[in-house]
Amino acid sequence: MAGGSFAPAGVAKERAEQYQGKLTVYVIVACIVAAVGGSLFGYDIGISGGVTSMDGFLHKFFKTVYKQKMLAHENNYCKYDNQGLAAFTSSLYLAGLVASLVASPVTRNYGRRGSIICGGISFLVGATLNAAAANLAMLLLGRIMLGIGIGFGNQAIPLYLSEMAPTHLRGGLNMMFQLATTLGIFIANMVNYGTQKLKPWGWRLSLGLAIVPAMVMTVGGIFLPETPNSLIEQGSKEEGRKLLERIRGTENVSAEFQDMLDASEFASAIKHPFRNILNRRNRPQLVMAIFMPTFQILTGINSILFYAPVLFQSMGFGGNAALYSSALTGAVLVSSTLISIAIVDKLGRRVLLISGGIMMIICQVIVAIILGVKLGENQELSKGFSVLVVAVICLFVVAFGWSWGPLGWTVPSEIFPLETRSAGQSITVAVNLLFTFIIAQSFLALLCALKFGIFLFFAGWITVMTVFVYVFLPETKGIPIEEMILMWRKHWFWKRIVPEYPEVDSSVSRRPDNSTV
Repeated sequence: MAGGSFAPAGVAKERAEQYQGKLTVYVIVACIVAAVGGSLFGYDIGISGGVTSMDGFLHKFFKTVYKQKMLAHENNYCKYDNQGLAAFTSSLYLAGLVASLVASPVTRNYGRRGSIICGGISFLVGATLNAAAANLAMLLLGRIMLGIGIGFGNQAIPLYLSEMAPTHLRGGLNMMFQLATTLGIFIANMVNYGTQKLKPWGWRLSLGLAIVPAMVMTVGGIFLPETPNSLIEQGSKEEGRKLLERIRGTENVSAEFQDMLDASEFASAIKHPFRNILNRRNRPQLVMAIFMPTFQILTGINSILFYAPVLFQSMGFGGNAALYSSALTGAVLVSSTLISIAIVDKLGRRVLLISGGIMMIICQVIVAIILGVKLGENQELSKGFSVLVVAVICLFVVAFGWSWGPLGWTVPSEIFPLETRSAGQSITVAVNLLFTFIIAQSFLALLCALKFGIFLFFAGWITVMTVFVYVFLPETKGIPIEEMILMWRKHWFWKRIVPEYPEVDSSVSRRPDNSTV
């Protein structure tokens, strides 16, 4: 990048073998409390699809959709195609996109806890507005506040988990965010299954119960410790070392502490993280921060989880059966995420991503064939084929749950150097929410236009992302978070791009001894 110079700054020496420490109760409790924020994201994904299929909700806010749904000669693929209804779901993600970028300087300058607390408060306000909504404007305002909460939470929580976890267990502990997300989805599906019987106000209870995890996230954030990396970055070196000793369960943390000091020293020289992230040194991380969340959404998983009740009703399932099927997929997602937590630090990230991708491609193609051959525009699937479709979708969810679900968040959160870590995570969240918004806004129209071809559309993208992982993503298993930069210099492709030494912005003022101010 023009205007940059090379200097041996940052972490330039491997000390991973000298790292000591164990998994302590202190870390487990801190990670569990922090990961609860993921349940907010999951709860909203699960609750939105169920609420938008409830007659009481549609009759109050989307009468056109309600009338379409009541028509006997409805088109299986088009009966929910309404941009206003899609806006209810997708407005949250557009607000979250903007909030995630705003959260970056908050997370860097005031710590990870600050963003977690901000996210919890915003979600509290949004859930209250949604539960009490008297008109569409109030409903959408609540969704926007929920989006702000998700933007802050998703930006800070994966970073918090990656920095608190010991290197050899970082993958599993970071996946607690995804586990909480999947639990949120499952709980939301079960809530919807119960509240859809409470006509016409059950939808208010579904939306309002988001207050519970929001309270846990807010109160928990107040009592959580800051991460050692963040304390050192803010200049509290002694406090950072004491916390590091406490969370690792040993006083022998010199190697890890030195890596943090080196990373912090270089980070303090970077005044403009978003500009610095464009440097050659950060090129592979930037590519991953853009493509990993993009690919995660293009698996089609959010479409299935957002609109699972709608999707199953479109296939001819009854209302209760549709919500029951959605609850089943939620339970499957939780189970498969637990599998991933157990094996990710043994098998590595690449194996799970590639195997999950292959299985998802097979499932999408099977569903497309069944719907294309057996489901016409105004027909219903037979009971046997309906069960088969649900079974194959569950297999798809299993594959997603052990691969792109958790690793779409884990990999970007662990690969950035300290100086651009907050900015990098903001980009990851912003891209994730941008494509979530695009797919949420367009899925019902795509379903109407492409019909069963929508599943082939996503299968094509999964093929692309599986090849991408095989070619461009190095294995990050067991590599200390502050030594990731050394990994890129060994990769067959990225070593041609990443300089031997970190790039320092020449706009940084220096003292006569060449040290940074």
